[in-house]
Amino acid sequence: MPSRSGPGTGGQTRARRRSLAAQLSAPARRFLSTEAGGAALLLAATVVALLWANSPWSAAYTALWDTEASLSLGGWELSMDLGHWVNDGLMAVFFFVIGLEVRREFSVGELTSPRRAAIPLAAALGGLAVPALLYLALAPGGEAVRGWGVVIGTDTAFMLGALAVVGPTFATQLRVFLLALTVIDDIVAVSVIGLFYSESLDAGALAAMLVLGVLMGLLSRLAVWRAAPYILVGLGLWLATVQAGLHASIAGMLGGLLVAAHAPAREAVEGAAKRFRAFRQSPDVEVGRSAHLGLVRAVSVNERLQLTLHPWASYVIVPLFALANAGVDLRDGVLAEALTSRVTWAVAVALVLGKLLGVGLSALAGVRAGVGGLPLGVGFGHVFGGAALSGIGFTVSLLIAGLAFDDATLRDHATVGVLLAAVLATGLGWAVFRAAAVFRGQTDADLPRFLDLPVDPQVDHVRGPVDAPLTLVEYGDFECPFCARATGVAKELRERFGDELRYVFRHLPLVDVHPHAELAARAGVAAAAQGRFWEMHDLLFTHQDQLEYEDLAGYAAHLHLDVETFLRDLEDEATAARVRADVASAEASGARGTPTFFIGNARHTGPHDTETLARALEASRTTLGVPDGG
Repeated sequence: MPSRSGPGTGGQTRARRRSLAAQLSAPARRFLSTEAGGAALLLAATVVALLWANSPWSAAYTALWDTEASLSLGGWELSMDLGHWVNDGLMAVFFFVIGLEVRREFSVGELTSPRRAAIPLAAALGGLAVPALLYLALAPGGEAVRGWGVVIGTDTAFMLGALAVVGPTFATQLRVFLLALTVIDDIVAVSVIGLFYSESLDAGALAAMLVLGVLMGLLSRLAVWRAAPYILVGLGLWLATVQAGLHASIAGMLGGLLVAAHAPAREAVEGAAKRFRAFRQSPDVEVGRSAHLGLVRAVSVNERLQLTLHPWASYVIVPLFALANAGVDLRDGVLAEALTSRVTWAVAVALVLGKLLGVGLSALAGVRAGVGGLPLGVGFGHVFGGAALSGIGFTVSLLIAGLAFDDATLRDHATVGVLLAAVLATGLGWAVFRAAAVFRGQTDADLPRFLDLPVDPQVDHVRGPVDAPLTLVEYGDFECPFCARATGVAKELRERFGDELRYVFRHLPLVDVHPHAELAARAGVAAAAQGRFWEMHDLLFTHQDQLEYEDLAGYAAHLHLDVETFLRDLEDEATAARVRADVASAEASGARGTPTFFIGNARHTGPHDTETLARALEASRTTLGVPDGG
């Protein structure tokens, strides 16, 4: 991995922005990149809407969104203008994607641990309460009071886009924290829409919603793996929600929350791999279909739906929403009137200062109270910078503004306040990040990127010449199937580079997901005490589904070790301490999963196949000044 320094600061190459995103899980990485990528289209659509609404063709803009469109089947008909089809129809898909992401985060993501979720939860609640109270304190009375919901939301796409421009160069950990915060923010925002901004309710349609919600949950409970039933039930849930008088966002969020998420089961992954090997040997249609179905079934419906719908939501639906809602005609003194309106400034101040204080101070209070901690690499300067950027409300804010105000003038003033807040919040975020870097030295908001402890041949497990010019370090787990496959990669690399490469294995047992991993790591250390680590290493990976105490004793006997000594060492505190030392070095080096590789002392990001790692090792020759041994 290239270093951070640029030319003139030691002759090293500067790393690219976001080059460390590979430390995240693949679903989280896709979610973040899609959200950030959609920000440019969202901004472009906003500009187009404003220019169009203030052009000689503004009447066409209004007429377009007032155009009626209907769906009819027999005697049933659903008719809305195009503006409502976007806001009440397409935006339901947007909130469905949000609901899917919320469920994934609470099932297998950043919010699975109560302690990890505590600070984002506190920050999100503070970022909802403080802006709402500040708005109520600043806004005039009457209908304007209904606008307090306008200031509670945060636009994830715009916020991540702004973070990429004004935030730290390396901000992966901060992005994860802000994503967790906005997940909670979205749940509350949609709840507020349902509770405070819905019309009179239809009891029959509400009962239908309940039945369809139960059916959606039942599909998840029964582990139905095809996506079509979820989509059909979700469509019915949307129709029932609209008929009930609730906003369609409720149907989207509820539907997404009811689609279960889970990590791929080891058996399903291995089964898919076997089917693909069979297809490679016999490439006919039926075998190929079986391989495809095996792959599909290995991935949760939640993740597959996100993969399909999220790009549509970010690149099509949200920009269309901005095009339909951001077009405020500011001519004939409307802009001047808006800039002197208490509603405009109540929205802008509540979003910009309210979010800064609500998110930042709540996170600070939560950490000081000991309810949780910030992600490694994230400081309070980063938190306050992110808090400032969370004042970019946009999508949810514009949606609630349309629901809160019947008076078109108030709605326009609120819209101007939302747009003004987006600009001010971005500028304030830049200033806070800059101040944190200058006065507190908080530049990067990321995991460590370099090996905490240098390789020590007297302590580390080393394969190859101890003084070899190239080094590959792996943090691994004997019960991890991906690590088992990586053993073949390491073997191929050793064959390719020969005596130029030393391969180092360090222990990172993931005890929360692999119950036998720690015992297996201690078996490796106990075998190393008798000079047979690598033989035990190979046996443990070959039989990683057989790692009970009796199995380990059998492997020791198979290797002709002194079994009594091996078992005594297996239980020895010094052996456990040796494993814990590797785990501590992994944490200090930024390793969060297995396998994690280091090329020399720099953490490798991205794929870890043979060719990718070989290219990284070759590239490290230039940095280290190692001549090509070929």
